[in-house]
Amino acid sequence: MLWLWNTSSREAYPDERLERSANALNSEKIMQSLTTTLYPTSVSPPSLDLYPLRQTVSSVLSPPTAGYNRRGMASRGESASFKPLAARQTSISGDGDGYCTLVDFAGYGGGGANVGDDLVVLLYHLQHACKRIASLVASPFNSSLGKLSVNSSTGSDRDAPKPLDIVSNDIILSSLRNSGKVAVMASEEDDTPTWIKDDGPYVVVVDPLDGSRNIDASIPTGTIFGIYNRLVELDHLPVEEKAELNSLQRGNRLVASGYVLYSSATILCVTLGSGTHAFTLDHSTGEFVLTHQNIKIPPRGQIYSVNDARYFDWPEGLRKYIDTVRQGKGQNPKKYSARYICSLVADLHRTLLYGGVAMNPRDHLRLVYEGNPLAYLVEQSGGKASDGKREILSIQPVKLHQRLPLFLGSVEDVTELESYGDVQQTVNPGYEV
Repeated sequence: MLWLWNTSSREAYPDERLERSANALNSEKIMQSLTTTLYPTSVSPPSLDLYPLRQTVSSVLSPPTAGYNRRGMASRGESASFKPLAARQTSISGDGDGYCTLVDFAGYGGGGANVGDDLVVLLYHLQHACKRIASLVASPFNSSLGKLSVNSSTGSDRDAPKPLDIVSNDIILSSLRNSGKVAVMASEEDDTPTWIKDDGPYVVVVDPLDGSRNIDASIPTGTIFGIYNRLVELDHLPVEEKAELNSLQRGNRLVASGYVLYSSATILCVTLGSGTHAFTLDHSTGEFVLTHQNIKIPPRGQIYSVNDARYFDWPEGLRKYIDTVRQGKGQNPKKYSARYICSLVADLHRTLLYGGVAMNPRDHLRLVYEGNPLAYLVEQSGGKASDGKREILSIQPVKLHQRLPLFLGSVEDVTELESYGDVQQTVNPGYEV
């Protein structure tokens, strides 16, 4: 209750009109706080002069529907409609007072990369699929899906796909079909690639939902993807053969790659060939907003990420490395800490920001769907990716579901680890290789 002070009688008494006015004012402030999105980054919040840009982009880029293809986006005309606006009113360089969405960023050149309109359209549809997966993962009505299994010949029972994996896979496949820009999609959930369109300019490899077996424990999950150019020299081959060969390209031929982290925030981290950048999903607008531009992984960290429970299965070199850095007796005099989520995307995301090394020393992770896309992303941020002996991007895949050890992180940390020689685990892999 609010009170008025009577100066003549020097007494206070309640005033209902002031109470009603104060309640109305408080309600208005509360509503404003609920509808205001904060961007705790170097990118400033949107100003009023950006709203025409948002309306223009959203009117051109309406949510994809079945049959939505290049005619709906007018191939090259679409990018021409928003590139000038993005150039004038978004803050890709961080010097303006605007903010930047993923589509704006890619359409304006992706931080300096020569990104064509076809890739912009593809990224638009791919990010739309990931928004749907983010909603699916967070839905209480789908939590039971993570507990079920589906028969598959691609891995062990422990790694067998769950219905949630299959639904995520279907969502991505549908979006790629609608884009009209993809020739073939190869997925960790499928035994063979799916041929989509003869003249699609791109090849997409994807792990639709990495870490889904932890979904009912609310542990972070992620989507991993890589994008290659279609090999036109293979167009004369039968569909099955050219689909597989297009999907087995070496990692150093990637055009773009990235991951989407589904956690307390939904973050899309991507490289278009010129640096690594992260975009956070703004749930009030449905847009991925640039929050981490040009990520540079520290040259050395103080964290290692690995399943310590397998310590006695590790080779001598890996045990010696871990023992050394934990005691602060390595090249870095500081003692290292262990941080392990058992979610590849989450462990790598932390490593990108803080430095160190994330690893799985077993022949466990798939080169095509996980190793190559993440290695490209790490190298574009100034880090290093290795199987313990070779650079990941230099390895020629020979099978779609080929597995290998994976060491990702700071250049100095990964290089120091490799110097111990025997770091690849061959004992007790935990499944049939």
